[in-house]
Amino acid sequence: MINVLIFIAALSLLLLSANFFTKAAEKIGAHFNLPQFVIGVFIVGIGTSLPELVSGILSVKLGTSEILPGNIIGANISNLLLVTGLVVIINKKEINLGSAYIYIDLHFLIGSILSFYIIAYDGIITFSEAWVGLLIFLVYSFYLIKSGSIKIQSNEKVKEKFPFVSLLILSISSLGIYFGAEYTVKSVTEIATLLFIPPSVIALTVLSLGTTLPEIVVNIVAIKQGKGEMAIGNVLGSCIFNTLMVAGISSMFGNITVPNELISFALPVMAGSGLLFYLLKQDKKLSVWEGILFVLLYILFLLKIAS
Repeated sequence: MINVLIFIAALSLLLLSANFFTKAAEKIGAHFNLPQFVIGVFIVGIGTSLPELVSGILSVKLGTSEILPGNIIGANISNLLLVTGLVVIINKKEINLGSAYIYIDLHFLIGSILSFYIIAYDGIITFSEAWVGLLIFLVYSFYLIKSGSIKIQSNEKVKEKFPFVSLLILSISSLGIYFGAEYTVKSVTEIATLLFIPPSVIALTVLSLGTTLPEIVVNIVAIKQGKGEMAIGNVLGSCIFNTLMVAGISSMFGNITVPNELISFALPVMAGSGLLFYLLKQDKKLSVWEGILFVLLYILFLLKIAS
């Protein structure tokens, strides 16, 4: 029970710190007239994925690297099935995906999943192979700029007063992210040991669902603002970042172990979810019925893991 409470507290600290970090970084970026692309993709986008990234790096450094692939795979499955399903259900009507860039995002989604599948299938991920994912993400970022799907714009004027409060929040939240991630990883390891459950399985379910909360919040806000297509784009971008960058950066700190229970079931489920998402979006629409299908498939996934 103590480890469960530590896990809940640490995960809450991690998520809250990531939220404050992102908002503070946005304000500092705006002060220096950073392009909206940098603020939108590299600050906000990375900010919502900080829980996966920092917890992944620490899991490698603490010798429990199997938590990382479980978190990546679980987060992608929950993004593609649960978050997408909730987005369209909350929207209460179908979401039109008319923008051409959505289809390029879909292609990069399939490519990123294939890349991760290749490097994870043999049970170990090394930087000598994961660096390819970093290059793919750079290509994806260049595409976003060139296609104009995220326009590079600067603020009209620079604020005269430097946002020192935001800098202080940024510093404090950085510490919160580090310690929140550290104790999240440690508590997951302890709980897994006490329950005789592989840490990768807990990371695949409970941890990945928790670290997906920032994406859920961001996308619900987007839906409330009538930006359904943007919400779907956020899901795709988050999956691409998790699959390519989290694995690539974390592998710099050591080799990553991919347990057999992930390779035999969870990894194919992630690939199948990405393929299903890709095929169902060929009509340029996302219906409420498809959203319900996605949520039910996610529930089935959890039930299978639990059994």
